[in-house]
Amino acid sequence: MAKTETAEIKEIDVRTVKVKITGLSPVILHRWSEKAKREMLDKQMKKTVKKVAKDPEEQYKDSVYRLDDGSTGFPVDGFKKAMVRGAKQLGLVMTDMRTGFFVHGEYSSKEDRELVRIDGDLSMREDTVRISGATADIRYRGQVANWSATLKISYNAAVVSFDHVVNMLNAAGYGVGIGDWRPERDGMFGRFEVVT
Repeated sequence: MAKTETAEIKEIDVRTVKVKITGLSPVILHRWSEKAKREMLDKQMKKTVKKVAKDPEEQYKDSVYRLDDGSTGFPVDGFKKAMVRGAKQLGLVMTDMRTGFFVHGEYSSKEDRELVRIDGDLSMREDTVRISGATADIRYRGQVANWSATLKISYNAAVVSFDHVVNMLNAAGYGVGIGDWRPERDGMFGRFEVVT
């Protein structure tokens, strides 16, 4: 007969905080539209992709992440990834930080994921971009200026302190950013700071 063992489950000290941030530069949104995803899949499946005329207004609207009430949002994982990169700038171990905290948002049924609500001035921007370093193209995307957000962050206090959480977020805002053309990707957009 097998011996039955019991384990003592140690309680995880999970704490939750809300931290307000404010944008230092506009955030450029880049949601993949259903049309773009379908075209990529068709190309990979060697199907003939029929070219259609570019619709700047449609391309702009498709680039914006939306909460169910129509408000603008940004994926929670974008903030978490930025914070993990910010942890490295503070000398913390990135792999430990990945499992030490989580950013929470509001579930969007349209996006099938959680988004952080972004308050600010949404407008359409036009950019000339290079595809694969060669072909030039014009892209229309959403941009949010004068923005702010409140992040709900849960963390394991045995691994990450409240000071770590706030400082990772602040370091992320200064040198990593969120969205397109952020500092991590050689840009200056999507920067933010913690509101003290």
